[in-house]
Amino acid sequence: MDKTLAWLWLAEAVGTAFPAAKELLELYPDPEQLYEELRLGKEAPPLCLSDAAADKLCGTTPFDYEERYDHCLLSGVEILTPDDPMYPARLLDLPDLPLVLYATGDITCLNGQRYVGMVGTRRPGAYGRQAAFELSLGMAKQGVVIVSGLADGLDSEGHRAAVQAGVPTVAFLGTAIDKTYPAANGALRQKLQACGGAVCSEYPPGYPAKMKGTFLERNRLIAGMSEALCVAEARTRSGTLNTVGHAHRYARPVFAVPGSIYSPLSEGTNELLRTHRAEPLCSAANVLEALGIQGHAQPPQPKSTFDAAAVSADAKRIYACLSQTPQSVEELCTAAGLSVPQTAAALVELEIFGGAEKQQGERYIAK
Repeated sequence: MDKTLAWLWLAEAVGTAFPAAKELLELYPDPEQLYEELRLGKEAPPLCLSDAAADKLCGTTPFDYEERYDHCLLSGVEILTPDDPMYPARLLDLPDLPLVLYATGDITCLNGQRYVGMVGTRRPGAYGRQAAFELSLGMAKQGVVIVSGLADGLDSEGHRAAVQAGVPTVAFLGTAIDKTYPAANGALRQKLQACGGAVCSEYPPGYPAKMKGTFLERNRLIAGMSEALCVAEARTRSGTLNTVGHAHRYARPVFAVPGSIYSPLSEGTNELLRTHRAEPLCSAANVLEALGIQGHAQPPQPKSTFDAAAVSADAKRIYACLSQTPQSVEELCTAAGLSVPQTAAALVELEIFGGAEKQQGERYIAK
């Protein structure tokens, strides 16, 4: 039996974000041996498991996951387990470490680098977008791997900055590994993987269950992978602050960008600073110095001239409709004769290649 099957069996039984995962592995470091002892009646289910988890452990076998294993093998999805040298070492000490991680892209970037998380609201203002992008760019140019969640908003800005710098970036999904959410970030995912980055998830290809709670569970991995967590813009009630809570739980330093006292988008970051739960983040050098990374961030360089020949046919059609007057996605749909998903994907592509710029209120101009 391939030991990977035993890891899949154990991970499926205990579920994601299992709070006693590290304790379980200290007691039973070899899931294959645990299966054999349970099968032969030599061992009772671990006491740290719930009754439901224990029942599933006893009611299934590693061989039930052969189809999943084969599917991953054939589709290029890596299965990383805690005994695999490619598994992210920074996650091994977490009390709720993942027993299985699915990954695409270049998994060599998951170890041996310096890692900083960049998170924030999914509906940022121009200030938050600029701050997240330029701060991430400054750190990426010093070799820092930006860690985020590939979500809309400020997660995307962190990944885009790394792509522009031409360096790896790591994304943790709250969805199945073969699904990108939002779908419009599919082009960005391809670009970050082409730059040597990786995308990871606890959820296997074709994960059928509802996504309720999965993004909050994912947040702990962003915090755990990061040596420091940066928050560019966040409201007082925001999933971003859930990530901050995990960072504090794992003793990771938190940095927050100060914002206007009149902006609701900065209420969360300003409150982190007021209550001393975060250090002020005014330049990439603040984080680099705190982590002892030599050198200081270079100022952001202007983007190269947009080349329309480098983008898809849909992106060309949208670009032809853009001007310096901000337009909504719906207006651009009508002007270009494309569907909303086609238009959204084209706009993300144009942003990546420097042909469009998002303005406040989800409106776009030519760049």
